[in-house]
Amino acid sequence: MTHDHDLVLRPTAAQTEAALNPPPGRIGGDLVVETLAGLGATTVFGLPGQHALGVFDALRRSDLRYIGLRVENNAAFAADAYGRITGEAAPLLLSTGPGALTSLAALQEAAAASAPVLAICGQVPTAGLGGGRHGYLHELPDQSASFRGVVKSVHTVRTASQIPSAIAEAWKSALTVPHGPVWVEIPQDVLLAETVLPVVTAMDATPDELPPRPELTALAAHLLAHAERPAIIAGGGVVRSDASGKLRQLAERIQAPVVTTPGGKGAFPWTHPLSLQSWLEDRHTTDFLQDADVLLVVGSGLGELSSNYHTFTPRGRVVQIEADLGKLESNHPGLGIHADARLALQALLETVRPREDATAPERVRNLLDRVRARIAAQDLTLEQQVLTAVRRALPTGSPSFWDMTILAYWAWSAFDAKGPNHLHSAQGAGGLGYGFPAALGAAVADPTRPVLAVSGDGGALYSVAELATARQHGLDVTWLIVDDGGYGILREYMTDAFGEPTATDLTRPDFVALAESFGVPGRRTTPEALEQDLARALSTPGPSVVVLPAVLRMFAPTHGE
Repeated sequence: MTHDHDLVLRPTAAQTEAALNPPPGRIGGDLVVETLAGLGATTVFGLPGQHALGVFDALRRSDLRYIGLRVENNAAFAADAYGRITGEAAPLLLSTGPGALTSLAALQEAAAASAPVLAICGQVPTAGLGGGRHGYLHELPDQSASFRGVVKSVHTVRTASQIPSAIAEAWKSALTVPHGPVWVEIPQDVLLAETVLPVVTAMDATPDELPPRPELTALAAHLLAHAERPAIIAGGGVVRSDASGKLRQLAERIQAPVVTTPGGKGAFPWTHPLSLQSWLEDRHTTDFLQDADVLLVVGSGLGELSSNYHTFTPRGRVVQIEADLGKLESNHPGLGIHADARLALQALLETVRPREDATAPERVRNLLDRVRARIAAQDLTLEQQVLTAVRRALPTGSPSFWDMTILAYWAWSAFDAKGPNHLHSAQGAGGLGYGFPAALGAAVADPTRPVLAVSGDGGALYSVAELATARQHGLDVTWLIVDDGGYGILREYMTDAFGEPTATDLTRPDFVALAESFGVPGRRTTPEALEQDLARALSTPGPSVVVLPAVLRMFAPTHGE
């Protein structure tokens, strides 16, 4: 009897010859780039540094495309966006100590947003591992400890022969749901040492699937089919698993209104009769969802933003589909289904019976009318004018990347993404500086479409060095900078809480002149001219900067009511 585990693929004569006579002059760094190519990578991001030079030397002997940014955190943001757009693990090459640590904030965002980033970092020589104080440049007692609370998995290599398997294991980890960043570190001497190991060819790192348990989806299907007022909250897990089509089929079959979280923007058509859009920071929407007798939550942990700052208290039965085990029933008890959103929605579609409800579209219209009336009563014409201009100027299929700025906070609720995987922001971890470098990564991932980045002047100064990157690689990114002379949202928060703000006003440069000093076209605009100026910039190949001097306000919060 022959068992599957007894089957061994025999090398061909050519493979044997190649293994016996590998090309001369290869080092540990070559094993890194060969493994990445074998796994299917085509592009890497990063910055060189002393302990990682073995990898960068090997890059010139490979076909991998290297996109070098100017700050490690920005390189990680670019890799994050590349992973979100392509669904592939995005390699990020870093050096030790300060270089590695500078990437931490961006890796936290990748973790919060489940973006597959494969960070490969140099390390001090092997003799320096283990916590001894040898005095190596960039030395940390335990570098990997700084990342364990941020990334999905940590992999430390100590010999050249461990490199392919460690990187393949990390690759698999990054792409197994929930996606996320992973960390591989390789000592300097291992990267620089000559190797006689054969060239790494195709690697198998197929991610594990996470199907739902059938008894759970059977119960969920029964609950939804017999509900009187079902509703659905669709989060980022729907977008990441490419399940928006299945979500729409299910919503239409059971006539359930759908609201999307900031991370789930575009998961459900904005103008669909069952679309509650994205007004989660609205008391009317909160009340509507609380009134649902069965609430299906797909790909969301119902965190702070998605629960109207934890004021949402469901009165009906909650069914939660979530790939991240730590988020399952973490905020609200219910029927927790630990599964990939796509597989779980497919299982529901195969079992749920259709449900008729002629009142659902009318209830959706009534809710949206109440939301619009609330906003209309607040004298926010400028803010709506600016957001409308951005939507009209941005081509339908183009992605946009938003920094933590007031216009982004508006976009979470009021912007039609016109499709899944089109609108991305740093709302997962909430750090500044995401918008522009992330947009650069998206432009690398898909150069056929212009990309929009949106920042405030405060966030823009985090990533202004990447104008050099945009220019060097000719990346088709238009950067809209809303210049209000400070940290606008913090100014509002402090004024509301304490009567006046502190430390929120900023001296800033002439952003147009600064862009032009990098060789990037810049234009100063007005709210009235924004649509035309932004459309012109987006239709002109290459990087550009559009600066809008404006002080925007947020709509009134409802979580304190």
